[in-house]
Amino acid sequence: MPLSHHPLVTEFPEYHEQLHKLKMSDNYFSSLMEKYEELDKQVYRMEDGSEPTSDEVVEQLKKERLALNDEIFHKLHEA
Repeated sequence: MPLSHHPLVTEFPEYHEQLHKLKMSDNYFSSLMEKYEELDKQVYRMEDGSEPTSDEVVEQLKKERLALNDEIFHKLHEA
């Protein structure tokens, strides 16, 4: 399976404008996006071997990324 990043604009293409609008107007939403993007980059580095770690750590970070993804999705529906 090829490695890939999971940017929010790819995860939620139909919400591209809303993602940008909320990022600019809602500090909490912006912090969620920043945390998600950092976790995504970290997972990618670990999976490509740039940042070696255990499989357990990678799986935990993926779970955290998924939880942030879910929270962002719910915030998009509330707006």
